[in-house]
Amino acid sequence: MDAKELRSKSAAELTDELLKLRKEQFALRMQRATGQAPKPDQFTKVRRNIARLKTVQREQQIAAGSGSKK
Repeated sequence: MDAKELRSKSAAELTDELLKLRKEQFALRMQRATGQAPKPDQFTKVRRNIARLKTVQREQQIAAGSGSKK
């Protein structure tokens, strides 16, 4: 997943993608907890994709003018 791809998506699509990534992150944690051994780099990849997606969401929020935090 590339930030350039994410910037071309709508807010609803970004929200759906975030939900998908959160579910994937949960599944990885459950696999680790039950003794299955997921690839260790998957945790990092999912976490970074979530951060990248949230950054793009925030950029879009600021660009729309609703970025003030009061």
